[in-house]
Amino acid sequence: MKALVTGCAGFVGTHLSAHLEAQGDTVIGIDRHDGPDLLDAAAVAATLAEIRPDVVYHLGGWSDVGASWDHPNDTFQVNATGTLNVLQACSANGSPRVLAVSSADVYGRVQPDELPITEDAPFRPVTPYAASKIAADQLGLQAWLGYGLEVLRVRAFNHLGPGQSPSFVAPALAQRIARNERDGVDVVPVGNLTPRRDITDVRDVVRAYRLLMERGEPGEAYNVCTGRDLSIGELAEHLVALADRPMRLEADPALQRRVETPVLRGDNTKLRKTTGWEPAIPLDITLADVLAEHRAAARTD
Repeated sequence: MKALVTGCAGFVGTHLSAHLEAQGDTVIGIDRHDGPDLLDAAAVAATLAEIRPDVVYHLGGWSDVGASWDHPNDTFQVNATGTLNVLQACSANGSPRVLAVSSADVYGRVQPDELPITEDAPFRPVTPYAASKIAADQLGLQAWLGYGLEVLRVRAFNHLGPGQSPSFVAPALAQRIARNERDGVDVVPVGNLTPRRDITDVRDVVRAYRLLMERGEPGEAYNVCTGRDLSIGELAEHLVALADRPMRLEADPALQRRVETPVLRGDNTKLRKTTGWEPAIPLDITLADVLAEHRAAARTD
């Protein structure tokens, strides 16, 4: 199977490309550093016309939730208009099956009695990023209903693993712990520890993506999540427990986000029934892998 992966050089794109190749797929990746720019509709269409993939995994876009407050226009353009350009190009050039990756942030401010979150939950975006992802999600639905393009929409909950940017909480904490081990420091600065998140290893996430491409129903949306949540504080304590010397967490107001969604916990029943997928990698192994990566980086800083 010939697969085109947008955002191939990113955190998830790197893991997805490796998984697809391991499964025997031919992978062609595009990324903003090499082009085409997703906002250049003609260039995106030319790329699809040249490659003629069987399937497209659309991961490319703006991923920094916090920075979307300062750059709402850029966030919306990249995530919404960029997705529109990809879908239009697919429709005009062979109509490959498309997996359009969105985010659980589209659900936003969820009430306790609405947990776990199903795919039928209403959208209540809190951040500019979330609003842009809702637009992208609905463009995927429109492409299916309006053009017959086989688009599957994925709403991925938090995921982590090796290769993730320290702009995200778990690798940021791992980086601080690794540097503390190197420098003999025992304080780990932290932001808000109360939000609760449903966290999946990225290597399990990309398995779900390929299974959905094989077995999912076009026009449908699927949550990718574990169905369990833990607080950022618990996540931080897990990481600190892996440190090679005693450390303590200390609140840093500079690390607080402007707005936080209190709880995101998903229902993965639809994904499991459709594909047979189950998360396989325990959180402790994921965190140990992330910390090992940052220990190696700290030795060369």
